[in-house]
Amino acid sequence: MPLRDHFHPPLDDRRSWDELHGMWPGTIVRLLRPRLPEGYIVGPNVHLGSLVEIDVGTFEDDELLLEAPGAGNGGVATAAWAPPAPSVAVTVEPPGDTYEVRVYDLRRARQLVAAVEIVSPSNKDRPATRDKIVSKCAAMMGAGVSVSIVDVVTDRNANLYAELMARLGADPALGANPPGIYAATCRLHLSPSGQQRTRLRTWYHPLAVGKPLPTLPLWLSERLVLPLDLEASYETACADLGIA
Repeated sequence: MPLRDHFHPPLDDRRSWDELHGMWPGTIVRLLRPRLPEGYIVGPNVHLGSLVEIDVGTFEDDELLLEAPGAGNGGVATAAWAPPAPSVAVTVEPPGDTYEVRVYDLRRARQLVAAVEIVSPSNKDRPATRDKIVSKCAAMMGAGVSVSIVDVVTDRNANLYAELMARLGADPALGANPPGIYAATCRLHLSPSGQQRTRLRTWYHPLAVGKPLPTLPLWLSERLVLPLDLEASYETACADLGIA
């Protein structure tokens, strides 16, 4: 079955994209778990960082009062302590949404060995949020983690894979206007001596609405790799949600 456009009519008039993003990581876990060798575990990680709301007006208008020891318990109350002015008081970008799958090696003290990042609109809508997820992927790769990026967000054109390759000093050869939807696995492989990671390998697939999704390699170690069947997990998630 083909990839649907979850961000434009007619589908987004009936179903929200975040329903798919919420279901897909768990579906990947369910289909991947029976394939894992002994000693490996897999689990979803979903965090909606962009939905955190804080009443800033309340923070600015309310006076901070700390109850003195003994106050209200028969003790002698003292004057409330007022803290000094903060060193920094600025407005910052909220953390972006996280929709991912993580694979751990229990034999190495639950070491993270592979991650599948399903890109959300908030991950690619501004330079600051794009930099956060690109930095996250680069840091995981630097720690020897196999990172797969799956981006089906059709209403934003940024290509995080291209930005990650630029961060790592590699030329992805995607041209001046890389496609906005794609899937890729990226991994830094150890040199034969095992002393440093020297060779970057990627498996990149541009996506298109109406076309099936690819199967990516999911590396668990230098020599152990499993197929990450995106088409099967995507279709199962869509079927479970009643998305035709």
